[in-house]
Amino acid sequence: MKLKKIFMFSFRFILVFIALCFLVLFLVIPLFVVFYNAFSKGIGMYWGNITREETIEAIFLTLKILIVVLPLNTIFGIACAWYITKYKFRGKKLLLTFLDLPFTVSPVVAGTVFVLLFSVNGLLGGIVEKMNIQIIFAFPGMVLATIFITFPFVARELIPIMEEQGQEMEEAGRMLGARTWQILLKITLPNIRWALFYGMVLCSARCVGEFGAVSVVSGHIRGKTITIPLEVEILYNEYNLVGAFGVASLLCIIGLISLIFRKWIEKRDPQNLYRQIHRYGD
Repeated sequence: MKLKKIFMFSFRFILVFIALCFLVLFLVIPLFVVFYNAFSKGIGMYWGNITREETIEAIFLTLKILIVVLPLNTIFGIACAWYITKYKFRGKKLLLTFLDLPFTVSPVVAGTVFVLLFSVNGLLGGIVEKMNIQIIFAFPGMVLATIFITFPFVARELIPIMEEQGQEMEEAGRMLGARTWQILLKITLPNIRWALFYGMVLCSARCVGEFGAVSVVSGHIRGKTITIPLEVEILYNEYNLVGAFGVASLLCIIGLISLIFRKWIEKRDPQNLYRQIHRYGD
């Protein structure tokens, strides 16, 4: 028995040690390197790098994309989760499969598809040109690419919770004469608010940090189609390493804020939302 206890203790210790080494190697050290290099030439240089005109323009463009993408994906996520969990129809599994498409397709491939569709020689390029609308190498193309990459997040957080809750409360409201929009606003949304907020946090973080798809459709036009991740790439290619790490630190801060929000949601959610979501994902 003593040997068994010693073996189990040693095994747990080894697992914890491996996990800690992994976190230090792939999380703590990279974060330290980013902030160390960002502040390597002083706070004044750091502030100068993140307040450059090009960086400010990249920040505002990223926020503009977020302001457009987040409400659209939130509405889509609620509608999709409502339809999947409240109705029975043919093709539900196929719809769920397509919902996971952005998780399996490379962002670069997604951006290339939009280029092939909306470029001048693309499949829909002639129609877009006649309407005098520029999509590729412009703001609309960046929005479309970001929407495609981030649209599953809200829906995927809502579906397991809405399936877990069932339809009893909605059916009771319907029997009492409530209309569909009243059921949605007064019954469904209050019960899924933490899952909805969690999905919005994930969607926002991915939207701000997206690189591959946006890089393909942006055209890298300085001052017009450069987001924060693209600005980091440009500064790095220009050998302005301090500036690149300075702008990259903004993305790290956004990621840390997202983690703080996640922990706050875990504490506020009475149904242990986080565990239910990841059990569903597993």
